[in-house]
Amino acid sequence: MKPRKKHPRSSNSVPIASGAMRSPICPSCNSYVPPYCWDQEIEIWECEQCEECLMNGDIEEWTFTLPHFEEWSSQLELEDGGNFILDPWERDFIEDMFTGIPEIWAVVPEESGKSTLISVVALYHARFREQGYVPIAASAQEQSLVLYRQAEGFVRRTQVMDQEFERRPGIREIRCDYTGSLIKAKAADERTGDGIIPTLAICDELHRHRDMGLYRTWRGKLTKRRNSQIVVISTAGEPGSDFEEVREKMRQHPDATRDGCFTRVATKNFILHDYAVPEEADATDIKVVKSANPSTRITEETLREKFNSPAMTLSHWRRFVCNLPTRSDMAAISEAEWYQAVGAEIPPGETIWLGLDCGWRWDTTAAVPFYMPSSGDRRFGPAEILIPPRDGTSLEIDRVTDMLGRIHLRNPVHTLVMDISDARDVADWAEKELGAQVVERGTSLPAQVEDYKNFMQALRNGQLKHAGDPGLSKHALNAVNRILPGGDAVFSRPAQNRRAAAQDRRVIDALTAAAAVHTVATADQQGSVYDERGVIRV
Repeated sequence: MKPRKKHPRSSNSVPIASGAMRSPICPSCNSYVPPYCWDQEIEIWECEQCEECLMNGDIEEWTFTLPHFEEWSSQLELEDGGNFILDPWERDFIEDMFTGIPEIWAVVPEESGKSTLISVVALYHARFREQGYVPIAASAQEQSLVLYRQAEGFVRRTQVMDQEFERRPGIREIRCDYTGSLIKAKAADERTGDGIIPTLAICDELHRHRDMGLYRTWRGKLTKRRNSQIVVISTAGEPGSDFEEVREKMRQHPDATRDGCFTRVATKNFILHDYAVPEEADATDIKVVKSANPSTRITEETLREKFNSPAMTLSHWRRFVCNLPTRSDMAAISEAEWYQAVGAEIPPGETIWLGLDCGWRWDTTAAVPFYMPSSGDRRFGPAEILIPPRDGTSLEIDRVTDMLGRIHLRNPVHTLVMDISDARDVADWAEKELGAQVVERGTSLPAQVEDYKNFMQALRNGQLKHAGDPGLSKHALNAVNRILPGGDAVFSRPAQNRRAAAQDRRVIDALTAAAAVHTVATADQQGSVYDERGVIRV
């Protein structure tokens, strides 16, 4: 488009900001009309290309519509010199976004052009929303710089855009001179996100944010400005994460419609566009995977090349290409083997062993019932888990003893297996009040190695069964393998920092209790790995 020329203004003309949200496509020449002037008295716009006069009453319907967005964005120049063109999946997403629904989610696989689309959406909003504020939250400072450079690149390469926007790379801001709107790329942090009032908040790769705190903070700000929205564009996350739990709630909404790999949910509060290989489908079937990758830039050929790369892992393929929530390659127990072990529960009234792992300030306190009518029939009951305050104060001991009392009422506890080093008072209470024998099971590396070996062997052999309860399942699936220098393995948390964010995805205390009670209860059926090596246990 040619540089904007200076036009005469009547005495009633006002600066562009007064009419910034009204910018049509000229019906005569089908060109974008940059709104240089609006005559308040006669309410007329003039197309700079063909000098066609447009009545103001016909203009508002054009902005924030798919045709206008598509026409306006087509002038943006890409790095390769071509112009930006919307993919079909992007057109559908933008059309839904312009309905004005507050929360808009797109969950699509990697390399679908998410960062590029975010930058275009941000520029468009800033260009046509008066006094708009568009914060773009990335998971880290480096990613926020990537997002800024995407938007800044469009402004720098497109002549008309460079005249309309001011770039501030030092602080990762882009200002629109016409509307007074601001785009700011920043790292996600709910502590600094509370003092803003966005008109369009964008969360990039929300699955990588440490939690949903910033999203919830920004969502709560939308009512402060008329027609404000929050947009999420992301790939799949880890199972059990805050992001995936919200995503699954959306996917299971009664209004959800499914077409192959595509799920769309549209309510009065949120809209979800979700592309993923169905759980029951073959994640290595290239044709199926292509259906979950809506970008026209991704073909069966490019997918096959990626799959055959020596660097590709199945977990990366499933999560980032198939868009399925997938755990780390270091996971100690696979989802398949864990859920195959769901079996009969412990009958009420039967006496049981009980594994207990106590955590007072940061770790959870977990109790896991164990029942073994025969060597080949070993059952874990539902875990009871107590979450401490995690504010520097300790969990109250009465909550622990109340929990043990509830379990004992259903299934009398004849033996309690626990590490008593920091819970002597609990052990004394169990002996006195429950009449249970307390067996100390320490947390030394030799003990952890033995617990790991015995637990995993029984799980593989089909001897172990569990009730499928969410508490024990989450802790078991949180665990990763930690390989010791001698080659032995132990169960370990994904992150060792107990004060880290998303603590619920890092705790494995119920698994620790289960593995310990299993080793002690089955001691007569199996020898210790250290007995085999001539090592004396103490």
